[in-house]
Amino acid sequence: MKTAKEQAIEECRTELSEKLIKALKKEYDEIMAYANMGCPPPDKIEPKKRGKKKKGKERALIDRLIKLKDSVCLFIHNFLVPFDNNQAERDLRNVKTKAKVSGCFRTKAGAQTYLTITSYLSTARKHGINEFEALALAFKGETEKVLI
Repeated sequence: MKTAKEQAIEECRTELSEKLIKALKKEYDEIMAYANMGCPPPDKIEPKKRGKKKKGKERALIDRLIKLKDSVCLFIHNFLVPFDNNQAERDLRNVKTKAKVSGCFRTKAGAQTYLTITSYLSTARKHGINEFEALALAFKGETEKVLI
């Protein structure tokens, strides 16, 4: 799926053909069917314990991938949706590290200030602007050059 999308982008196309999307979704369904055979759902025979029977991590993942198929495959329908969310995870990693090192923020205002600065620098990075230059622009009051 990712390769097909990347190839379409290289060819300056803005969408995949319906025929290709159907083929990719069929392949996705086949992979999920194979996963179902390799890790079948638990038997529902045992009435001894109340509540749901524990599935395990593998089965839970398979069930989520089947249930959320449209969300998982959204990136082949809409080219504005990235294949992964690595950038979002990278943006949050610094906040988590800061919290682990310091334990916490002293005040709510301090936390908001820290998040505002990291968000500003992340936006600058995404626009290809050096972080030092972005800070210099901020001190000059020219933040619109980064944010627009």
